[in-house]
Amino acid sequence: MNHLYFGDSLDILKQLSAKHPDGFIDLVYIDPPFNSKRNYNVLFETVDIHDAKAQKEAFADTWSNVTYKDTIEELKLINLNLSKFLDALDHVGISQSAVSYLTTMAIRIHYIHRVLKPTGSFYLHCDDTMSHYLKLVCDLVFGEKNYRNHISWQRTNAHNDAKQGRKAFGRVVDTIYLYTKSDNYTFNHQYTTLDESYVKDFYRFSDPDGRRYQLGDLGAPGGEDKGNPFYEFLGVKRFWRYSQERMKKLYEEGRIVQTREGTVPRLKRYLDESKGNEVQNLWTDIKPLQSADKEKLGYPTQKPESLLERIIKTSSNEGDLVADFFCGCGTTIAAAQRLNRRWVGVDISHLAIGLIRKRFIDTYGEDIVKTFTIDGLPKDIGSARALAVAPQGRMHFQDWVIETLLGGVSNEKKVGDGGYDGYTTLEVEKGKKEVVLIEAKSGNIGVSQLRSFAKTVQQQGASMGVLVCFEDQITKGMRSEAKGEGYFRQDLYDTRYDRIQIISVEALLEGKQPDMPRSAETGPFKKAEKAAGKKNKDQSSLF
Repeated sequence: MNHLYFGDSLDILKQLSAKHPDGFIDLVYIDPPFNSKRNYNVLFETVDIHDAKAQKEAFADTWSNVTYKDTIEELKLINLNLSKFLDALDHVGISQSAVSYLTTMAIRIHYIHRVLKPTGSFYLHCDDTMSHYLKLVCDLVFGEKNYRNHISWQRTNAHNDAKQGRKAFGRVVDTIYLYTKSDNYTFNHQYTTLDESYVKDFYRFSDPDGRRYQLGDLGAPGGEDKGNPFYEFLGVKRFWRYSQERMKKLYEEGRIVQTREGTVPRLKRYLDESKGNEVQNLWTDIKPLQSADKEKLGYPTQKPESLLERIIKTSSNEGDLVADFFCGCGTTIAAAQRLNRRWVGVDISHLAIGLIRKRFIDTYGEDIVKTFTIDGLPKDIGSARALAVAPQGRMHFQDWVIETLLGGVSNEKKVGDGGYDGYTTLEVEKGKKEVVLIEAKSGNIGVSQLRSFAKTVQQQGASMGVLVCFEDQITKGMRSEAKGEGYFRQDLYDTRYDRIQIISVEALLEGKQPDMPRSAETGPFKKAEKAAGKKNKDQSSLF
């Protein structure tokens, strides 16, 4: 199944790398935010969503306020040469913001290399402000020998900025670097339609039936090292491109023309057999999106699908897996879907993920949502709410709360009211572990649900229970009911802790944790089959 993730691409990449240590992706394309003042990868106030401002700020924090020195230290453990390069930049006259940006990109590119198959390809889309540094980063990650191309894409028409006082040539191209993980990779040559003026100038001849052609050279370089045959053909002795047998066959088919006796024969190259011009590394035929284009969604940095179609067709085949870890409005995965590729898309903005979902529904209908999952590691309350209501999202929301925010273990046998979603443990006395049950609610919460959870805590013989929900779902009645469940007393310090605690998702995102005893060891343990006390008929016991 295809996957959409929202969250920091680094978190997702680390997850995927750990899960697939040998690599599993055939093609990665990224168009990350360029190192400028603009926050590219978010939807601004043009969308009618109340937390757009919070999304912008979260995004800016990810890129502008990153603790890049810590990341350089982290890179020392996984790519020493890369960390040395970034550390060197940090000690010369390169701006701190540039080094910070390059560091955030470098560690992500490192993990992109990890998740690629040995036969995989990587396209990095950037502008000229950082392209020269980013190439060095890619050389260090992929190896210089695996650099394949510097593609220049004309992303806009010519500028006329002289009247505005600009003293530089207009910037009309973006850079796209192509790297591969090895010298064994997919590359399907692409062709463009022949220009009418080119056809007129070069396909000047026609057969009696009107079939147009041009004349091509049949000669070949001589020399023992070339391997081309030498013989006489139509009275001309020389080295030829084809064998004598092949030349005879072409002549009998009417494919060889000799305009005059003694002249070198020429080969007919028919227009209707031409694939077109092979695509080179200067792309001027793919036009940028205009405001009137039907494809245009209003996303700040949206690229035309034709650009991604060329990349995907070149470096993957049907059924391959294509990924974009800065997927924005989803052009890469939209093109992959249309070209029968599997796909993975990641973006830090849940607004972008929502736009992608709408884009797919608008294109393919409501049933398309059954073909992909939405998952991720939210960084803000808007993303958490988006995960809670996403298709297949409730279970992902619970797992995120339990495993990421609380460091516990999700219960594989989640049930409705009357069960628990996960647990963690405390070792407050040496050799004795206390169980803390966790219930994560994305909606449908009230006093009755709280009572049911408290009953489960008692039935399972757990010491404490933590209920997590959104702040606006917590009522005075729920807090009163929780307080009435009494306390868990820690013997060593004789300190009271509420047996049933309610904590909001908002508080957890701010770094707060439930009020629990100090523990020599905190964390999950292997599930045991036998439970103390009365069993819940719908729930397996903890111990």
